[in-house]
Amino acid sequence: MQSVVAWLQERLPITGNQLRELTNEPVPNHLKRWWFCLGGTPAYLFVVQIVTGILLAFYYEPSPTTAWESVRYITDEASYGWYFRSLHKWAATLMIATVILHQMRVYFTGAYRKPRELNWLVGMCLLGCALMTGFTGYSLVYEQLSYWGATVGANITDSVPVVGGFLKSLLLGGDAYNERTLSRFFILHAAVLPAAMCLLLAVHVTILRIQGVTEFRFGDEPKDKPDHFNFFPDHLLTELIAGLVLMILLSALATLLPAHVGPRADPLTTPEVIKPEWFFYVTFRWLKLFSRTIAILSMGFIVFTMFVWPFVDAWLRRKAKDSEASVWIGIAVALTIIGLTVWEAAVAH
Repeated sequence: MQSVVAWLQERLPITGNQLRELTNEPVPNHLKRWWFCLGGTPAYLFVVQIVTGILLAFYYEPSPTTAWESVRYITDEASYGWYFRSLHKWAATLMIATVILHQMRVYFTGAYRKPRELNWLVGMCLLGCALMTGFTGYSLVYEQLSYWGATVGANITDSVPVVGGFLKSLLLGGDAYNERTLSRFFILHAAVLPAAMCLLLAVHVTILRIQGVTEFRFGDEPKDKPDHFNFFPDHLLTELIAGLVLMILLSALATLLPAHVGPRADPLTTPEVIKPEWFFYVTFRWLKLFSRTIAILSMGFIVFTMFVWPFVDAWLRRKAKDSEASVWIGIAVALTIIGLTVWEAAVAH
């Protein structure tokens, strides 16, 4: 064993103390509160997505003639296929939910303010990639609802001024859903978007390590205790416990509420009601409330405002020092999103 260690140290001249110093950065005490650990949760779920996605890709065939049958085979015949497909589905749902919750936590604690504006932009890009990954994954099943959901999504994209037609053609591989569309969705879902998310995660973590975690001090914390604790093993154990709880939760959801296969897509029969995934309920309801042009332009403005909010917030605070207008605006927006989502979910589908 000593010869192995000597061989490694000769080629990697890093001592144990250097390694501990590199990885054991002190962590603020507020990270002992679980809602401040939401950043690691979607990363863990993303790893689950990658592992289960690779297993599913062994059987999935991305073409209109074979996609639905391959999903049915995974669900009904492949050994443990139903379990891994259900894990993949529920991990995607929880990943998007936790990314949204993490962004909300960052927003309401003001952790996006100077000098952390760039990391907020990276986080918003990660949220967009997560939503697009969910959309493309939902479309791969080639069920009746997923087919028409993808068609409606492409038509909505076509309504975007200037670049809408190009984006629709890029997404579908033509002017309408065709034999090349599923392969495009598959490449986006299994390669382009995961690679983009890995790159964005690397940038996100790098900026976080350079700037450090935003520090908070709560009134119930004893003043005589240290402000920080070690990442290893204290915080690492917290993250491992969170991962174990998530794995148990995912297994329970996959077993009790497994993924099913709906009717095969029929391009000639439009369903009476087209149902998107839950994370697009708010968008769907918004489109029903206004004309398409007004809805698209207003949603584009809202998304743009979300991206640049750190700079808007800085302007508001310059106009009114210590203004908490951002908090009240955030509460109003959050309640609106929840209300529209519940409203759309309550509609019979």
